[in-house]
Amino acid sequence: MATFKISVINGDGIGPEVVAEGRKALVAIGERCGHSFSFAEYLAGGCAIDATGVPLPDATIKGVKDSHALLFGAIGGPKWENVAHHLKPEAGLLKLRKELDAWANLRPAVVYDELCDASTIKPEVLKGTDIMVLRELTGGIYFGQPRGIEGSGPTRKGFNTEVYSEFEVERIVKMAFEIARGRRKKVCSVDKANVLESSQLWREVAIRIGKQFPDVALSHMYVDNAAMQLIRDPKQFDVIVTGNIFGDILSDEASQLTGSIGMLASASVGGPVGFFEPIHGSAPDIAGQKKANPLATIGTVALLLRYGLKLEAEAALVERAIKAVLKSGLRTGDIKQPGTTIVDTVAMGEAVAKQIRTIA
Repeated sequence: MATFKISVINGDGIGPEVVAEGRKALVAIGERCGHSFSFAEYLAGGCAIDATGVPLPDATIKGVKDSHALLFGAIGGPKWENVAHHLKPEAGLLKLRKELDAWANLRPAVVYDELCDASTIKPEVLKGTDIMVLRELTGGIYFGQPRGIEGSGPTRKGFNTEVYSEFEVERIVKMAFEIARGRRKKVCSVDKANVLESSQLWREVAIRIGKQFPDVALSHMYVDNAAMQLIRDPKQFDVIVTGNIFGDILSDEASQLTGSIGMLASASVGGPVGFFEPIHGSAPDIAGQKKANPLATIGTVALLLRYGLKLEAEAALVERAIKAVLKSGLRTGDIKQPGTTIVDTVAMGEAVAKQIRTIA
């Protein structure tokens, strides 16, 4: 029996609700496959500010680094919008990514046949879509220096700097090719090389790395065109690799292909401890009402098993369980369709856990 220590950050808003259902999925995997999962909870985000005065306490960093993987809920909300920038919940999130050296963000966007009608896009356009968006996570404009706000009056200005080193581009592009080898063997590198020098460097490095993978087709696309093509013909994409800000935007756009942002999982890896979180926010407007869709978090558990613990068969079992529950007609409110049964957060989580224990 393998034993794994999972650090847990429930966070704010709906975070505790969806993480609870993700934990149920892990427990079910343990029972089915003979693993043992222990859970240690830590603070981050708004709840950490309230309790400790900072969005990421040192105890959280230490505890997470001492685990095999981190299961993360969601942070932030209107309550903390007016705190100093360096104390915002999101500042704690960025610091945690840096502390864990989580430089690669994997965001799969899979359109289940059962949810083709849940999206605002025509089913015939969506059917068969299966995209992996690979976003560089610790470089680019979110971390570049100099940055700030200076001056006063009409000449006051805010500025940020887009910076990428060859090393940062090499490692994320190489990972994209390695992932594509296990999929449909296509990589689309997204940049803005017609305008930005950082993107010109990105494209040059992508071409060079691509020569090491002759079995994988490499294409390039400007980010504005990529945004359009994701809606026009999403099935053309297999693996998309791009920088921090472009990946942030495109992966959220891709979420709408699936019918709801409540379906989108993510994995942030690269360092010794992987960071696994659904991409939706804390949704304070529905917190405590059992309306949140836990499937993004349960899908995140599949990524935790696959990329964090190297348990591929167990990850596939979670994904089959999600599909089985959708096929049975159960839906949360965000993905409701005519003829389906609307259930709450807990019921959806328990239905998936039951499938994990029993599905063939």
